[in-house]
Amino acid sequence: MGFSVTFWGVRGTIPCPLASHLRYGGNTSCLEVRAGAQCIIIDAGTGLRLLGRKLLAEGTTSATLLLSHTHLDHISGFPFFAPAYTKGFSLRIISGHLTGSPNIEAVMARQMERPLFPVPLRTMGGSLSFLEVPAGHSFKLEGGVRIHTAPLNHPDGATGYRIEYQGHSLTYVTDTEHVPDHPDRNILNLVDGTDLLIYDSSYTDQEWEARVGWGHSTWTEAVRIARAGNVKRLCLFHHDPDHDDATMDQIEAQARAEFPDCFAAREGRRSRWSEL
Repeated sequence: MGFSVTFWGVRGTIPCPLASHLRYGGNTSCLEVRAGAQCIIIDAGTGLRLLGRKLLAEGTTSATLLLSHTHLDHISGFPFFAPAYTKGFSLRIISGHLTGSPNIEAVMARQMERPLFPVPLRTMGGSLSFLEVPAGHSFKLEGGVRIHTAPLNHPDGATGYRIEYQGHSLTYVTDTEHVPDHPDRNILNLVDGTDLLIYDSSYTDQEWEARVGWGHSTWTEAVRIARAGNVKRLCLFHHDPDHDDATMDQIEAQARAEFPDCFAAREGRRSRWSEL
């Protein structure tokens, strides 16, 4: 039944709905992965709102949401995800970066409590379930989908995901900070031989030097990881909101010169595994 990924939000930090950013998009992190009959959503940034409208229109009745972490740019679309308010829709929410209290359900509920938001999570009419799978573990979804995870270097923690289906794989590694000349072994193990690596490429090398400790990486590190991990295709992701379309064109061209099978994520782009 196919394996594909669609980008609904590609930015980091904060939405940037600007004319200068239209070609790449201004919504924050959200992907839709289709693996056979499974609908898998990765992160719940502001791109989740439009994805929700599409799922309702096509009659989708269930999905699994994988959260890399719970900083606002990765969960702020959740209160506007219409399927979660719809009776008969089933949403399984999985997180791996939290340890102890609060748990993932409490965190997702907190952003929907007054005075932050007027509609509490408990009023959602869909069937919601919450599951915590510690980063570093693997698990299976229905239909032959297997997911591997790894801890990432980010303030408050984050989780990378590798989704495998019918001999193909997609690996999502965002909100992670590299250490120069010391590749992260957790990441290398996770991405090894993957068909498509989606990697945090927030900054240029020059920008990153002024932002050490913020928990993000660079397109040059993305290229190094892709080479070391025998990655087939590389996607630059989590674009800085200050990077307009012209800047992203330059970054994409520079990255392609170093790793030809590379592209910068654009909202609305869909990739099928037959095209990779």
